Amino acid sequence: MIVMTDRELIIDTVNRLFIFTDNREWPKVKALFTPLVYFDMTSLAGGLPTTISSEQIVNGWDKGLKGLKAIHHQAGNYLVDIQGNDASLFCYGAAWHYLPNKTNKNSRIFVGSYDIHLVKQDKEWKIDRFKFNLKFIDGNLDLENS
Repeated sequence: MIVMTDRELIIDTVNRLFIFTDNREWPKVKALFTPLVYFDMTSLAGGLPTTISSEQIVNGWDKGLKGLKAIHHQAGNYLVDIQGNDASLFCYGAAWHYLPNKTNKNSRIFVGSYDIHLVKQDKEWKIDRFKFNLKFIDGNLDLENS
């Protein structure tokens, strides 16, 4: 039996978040979050950070990604700080959206970093704070309407 350290479990949780999102496995995505999450996508969408339910996050991602043919997240350069049952994770991240279309400009990429906070509940690490920090977007910015 392989025993993973808390650091490995935290990174594994974040990797699962991106992989399950890419595969649109929404119940599995939802299970990685606490019921309420401090959610900050303001660098991408404007507005203000807010605390919302994991259900709202999953429903929003499902709706926003539904029309795409493929999604691919890549994350790395993990920095993890663990203080008891609380952990902070920083990582670089890139997300590709792909949708073949008549313009032949079929993709869009988001590049930035993530600040993610997790809490240990019943021996599992759950995400209770999620922030994306956009560096830049490239490619077809109007992909869904192309």
